[in-house]
Amino acid sequence: MSERFACRVLGQHRSTQRNRAAVVKDEAALTAAIVALVLRYGRCGYRRITALLRRDGWTVNVKRVERIWRREGLKVPARQPKRARLWLNDGSCARLRPERPDHVWSYDFVEHRTHGGRKYRLLNVLDEFTRKCLAIRVSRTPKAHDVIDVLSDLFSLRGVLGHSRLDKGPGFIARSVRDWIAAVGSETAYIEPGSPWEDGYRESFNAKLRDELLNGEVSYTLKEASVVIEQWRRHDNSIRPHSYLGYCPPAPEVVMWPTEPSGSVPSARPAIVTRPTMH
Repeated sequence: MSERFACRVLGQHRSTQRNRAAVVKDEAALTAAIVALVLRYGRCGYRRITALLRRDGWTVNVKRVERIWRREGLKVPARQPKRARLWLNDGSCARLRPERPDHVWSYDFVEHRTHGGRKYRLLNVLDEFTRKCLAIRVSRTPKAHDVIDVLSDLFSLRGVLGHSRLDKGPGFIARSVRDWIAAVGSETAYIEPGSPWEDGYRESFNAKLRDELLNGEVSYTLKEASVVIEQWRRHDNSIRPHSYLGYCPPAPEVVMWPTEPSGSVPSARPAIVTRPTMH
């Protein structure tokens, strides 16, 4: 039977019998790299995995990563449930928008337990414009003076901010906290009770912290939890891609090569720019 007759009977174009699928040489290596990243970052989708691959030097399209993702049977994280919004009568949303770095900070407490069942709380401070986590303070029973201590350290390093967005929890509505914030020249923006969507950036960060770290780590002591959480905070600021920032980290590490004077021997190691850190 001729090829022309067989294709006519099957209703298939003859060109399909001559085209051969092109096998990409780096397909196996790319698949192994994707699986390795998925094992390390289990809650990331294929778009964020693509950004991590490009950071490692791969020149790859997001469609190709998606194809390999589905072929390997990798799980796509479920979507967030939709929530209602708080609207004014004129149709506008009642929310203070950040306009520049250090314009609006939001902070909140996240509760977790060690392996023995004892509770501890995390005080998270987030810059809403850059999405950078400025500090995470871990303690058993944080008080109002702990909030003042964290904010005073941040104000010393970054200057006085414009507004502080926070809920009406006991640690935030204390008179000492309000008086101290007013004394340094900052303003507070309290959200309405039962309206977490007014502080969506902080709620998203807290959910990411719990989903990617707290639900997968077992801490036996408070010191161990503090070290692991601080390592995750630095990784989130300098390495983890953020979809809001075009899959780039909020504060990537910067290495500057110093300019060598003429006639001098160039240095073999780059000089890393250090920033002041909280004590």
